[in-house]
Amino acid sequence: MLEHELDRYWKTVVSTIRDGIMIVDTTGTIVSVNEAFEAITGYSRRELVGQKCSTLACSICDVAREQSGNHWCILFNTGDLRVRKCTLLRKDKTRIHALKNTALLRDNTGKVIGAVETMTDITEIIQRDHQIAAFRRELRLADGFHGLIGISAPMQQVFDLIVNAAQSDAPVIVLGESGTGKELVSKAIHELGERKRKPFVKVNCAALTESLLESELFGHVKGAFTGAVKSRAGRFETADGGDIFLDEIGDLPLCTQVKLLRCIEEKVVERVGDNKPISVDVRIITATNKNLSELVEQGAFRQDFYFRINVIPIQLPPLRERVEDIPLLAEAFFRKIALKSGKGIEGISGETMRVLMQYAWPGNVRELKSAFEYAFVTCQESMIQPYHLPQSITSPLNSIGGHSGLKTTAKAAGLPAALPPVAATPETPREQLLKALEQTGWNQSAAAQILKVSRVTVWSRMKRFGIEAKRECAAPGT
Repeated sequence: MLEHELDRYWKTVVSTIRDGIMIVDTTGTIVSVNEAFEAITGYSRRELVGQKCSTLACSICDVAREQSGNHWCILFNTGDLRVRKCTLLRKDKTRIHALKNTALLRDNTGKVIGAVETMTDITEIIQRDHQIAAFRRELRLADGFHGLIGISAPMQQVFDLIVNAAQSDAPVIVLGESGTGKELVSKAIHELGERKRKPFVKVNCAALTESLLESELFGHVKGAFTGAVKSRAGRFETADGGDIFLDEIGDLPLCTQVKLLRCIEEKVVERVGDNKPISVDVRIITATNKNLSELVEQGAFRQDFYFRINVIPIQLPPLRERVEDIPLLAEAFFRKIALKSGKGIEGISGETMRVLMQYAWPGNVRELKSAFEYAFVTCQESMIQPYHLPQSITSPLNSIGGHSGLKTTAKAAGLPAALPPVAATPETPREQLLKALEQTGWNQSAAAQILKVSRVTVWSRMKRFGIEAKRECAAPGT
């Protein structure tokens, strides 16, 4: 196809392009636009042609006119403008986001006779980016204290214990029912402690056989047993300088308990098949959902080992004992799963929230998360209703009252009528702390008396909530 033949079809080509095209003369008067430009701006060709391009209030051109002086656009100084983000004002006065490209038009003698601009509407992309950013902010906010969510008094005590335990090298044991978040606690202790830049190694003691467990913990040398084709470092050596998390410690065999006791007391390990001691510097964090005291009485757990690991105990409350945290947890799981699934579910109905708050949650937080994963599969509506939840949760026999004899209702627990539950939550611990500090002129000791906690707890909460201490004044009345 020859060049003069192409000239005959350029209008057809331009009209089929999805990007908006606008041609202006050197005074900024619009000479021509294509159909896509009409669709993007909301103006018809008749309304635009003959008008100044300033009608569109381009954010880039505003700046250009302020800086250029003699020229209507800085384009006539620079020669082109490539892939710049801008905003335009549509006919309906709404703003759209666009990607803009511009170039000068010259005649046969090289004289500038105007300019052409192409516009790509990216409003939907920008809005999605903003939505994703908002979701991410919500998720970060919902993540609470190192992934642990709760405003209840029991959870605030747990958070304080975590902060204080992180500053020590003493063994920590995390106690609680299955699904309460023991691993999250152990990780929070690691992240807040001096060993956070060193390894954090996890071992599930119940997932390994007795013969494999010792090799996993302490390592082995080549030929120590069938299949040991080469020497291998154990988890304690891997965690040197950091923390090791021994989950399900109640399932640890007695013979392994003896070796772990020596490891804790002497800070050495011996690989299987070797008698050469290897020094290790590891802080031990253990966890169990079993009653170790009863296991000691039954002879299934060594008493000396129990006393050695039970230096700093952290007891995690079951979900049924912190009902006021359920709306926060529900909202957090809803947002996370909604972002991951992409389904257009708008929220949780008030009736569903009442059901969630009346259920006993034997599987605790883990079961609550699973319930929302199930609901997102079954729900094809705009709101999650009770019938979208697993049947075990909606059964009256499994309510808190039916399960434990506790008479707890959604109204007594402060259940909001509808989402978002966060907006209806009581005063947050951070707000309570700030209020107490302001009342006492930032006297931490006096604030501790108001909150009925220790001064160290006030200090640790200030550090956790990012509250900078002001110069302390005398408490009112002193």
